[in-house]
Amino acid sequence: MSIPEQSQVEQPEERPEESPEDSAAVPPLLGAPRTSFGELITTAEQLAQAVEELASGEGDIALDAERASGYRYSQRAYLIQIHRRKGGLHLIDPIPFFQGDIARAQQAFAQLNAVIQSAEVIIHASSQDLPCLREVGLEPRHIFDTEVAARIAGFPRVGLGALTEGLLNLRLAKEHSAVDWSIRPLHHDWLIYAALDVDVLIDLKDEVVRALKERSKLEWAIQESQALLDAPPPVPRKDPWRRTSGIHQIKRPEQLAIIRELWSARDELARERDVAPGRLVNDRALVNLAIKAPHSLSQIASLPAWKKEAARWWSALERARANPTVSKAPALPGPPTHLRIWKDRAPVAYARLTHARARLAEAATTHTLPAENLLAPELVRRFCWEDPPSGGRSEAEVAQFLRAAGARPWQVALTSALLLSIENEREPLIPPPEEPLPQDEGAESGVSDLS
Repeated sequence: MSIPEQSQVEQPEERPEESPEDSAAVPPLLGAPRTSFGELITTAEQLAQAVEELASGEGDIALDAERASGYRYSQRAYLIQIHRRKGGLHLIDPIPFFQGDIARAQQAFAQLNAVIQSAEVIIHASSQDLPCLREVGLEPRHIFDTEVAARIAGFPRVGLGALTEGLLNLRLAKEHSAVDWSIRPLHHDWLIYAALDVDVLIDLKDEVVRALKERSKLEWAIQESQALLDAPPPVPRKDPWRRTSGIHQIKRPEQLAIIRELWSARDELARERDVAPGRLVNDRALVNLAIKAPHSLSQIASLPAWKKEAARWWSALERARANPTVSKAPALPGPPTHLRIWKDRAPVAYARLTHARARLAEAATTHTLPAENLLAPELVRRFCWEDPPSGGRSEAEVAQFLRAAGARPWQVALTSALLLSIENEREPLIPPPEEPLPQDEGAESGVSDLS
């Protein structure tokens, strides 16, 4: 399979309802990558040839991966796309290289990893792809994340498609964005879609860097990208079953116990089969069963959502009835999230927080970037929740607090004096609307904040 290098840019289809001026404003559709690619790489010989071509290329390396999120339990890479100027565009199927052994795959990709480590790697939304790339032994030493860089630059829309339209005047096809990449053989149209992502990524980085330089923000984006690369893996959540969607409908401890045991049984089965848990039984069915609490195996087997593996689900119900006690939700780390809790429990800290948020929002507007990128909201809450020492802090001490909490040098430079200025505030500003909890915290109903 080889894609020709000419005639890949298709003009937009005519839209009768639009005026000629409107149609002209629609960027042309990039129907195929501008750089041709060969057969899907599935063998050691093909991989060696690709590595040789990439090693002879120049400049940055564009890298992407496709997972089967929503279909598989694991977050494994089912396709790896890589592109380098004068080094070609290559699509790699990593699954044949596993052969049931992760170490075998890492060994197979060792030479590719050496090439990747020799250059700066461009990734869009790297936090999504780095874990699955690392699983197969691909460990970039330097990355440039075009998504976070675009946020720092101040672009209002930072998805790959939006940036490609705005900066390269090209549209990317989106119809295959949610396909099951674990299917084999991979469809030809899917491969073209996947190749487009890395085909535009090097040019996109050039445009984002140009904007960053014009706005004196390039170093900020470099620091943010390095922080993403250096970030430790997330700490596993205690009692993940508490994140079940709709759990707020559950009122009694014995029902919560059913949720706990059903969730664990579903998770175990999903792991065994490498299937996304929601494809076995969705959360709504899980909550409904906890409310109904069937009293026999035949009752469960009569329910369409639970008919398969009915004996497994019945065993989970029996475990729940044998142990109906549910411990209190574990406390979330850090200060509370809901403003009402601050106002009731720590009014002075609440006053500091309202002033800090207002001044950070003003500074973010001045620097044309989202406030959450200027300084992480969780870090702001930590600073405001902690009472300053009796003699107050110096700006150097505030800066040290921020560095210890993970703030990057550019963030420390822009915000340390600002946070110092709000330490003695005692009266809150007019409160902004109550911030919604993030999804994972909302699932726990903020119980830990009240402990």
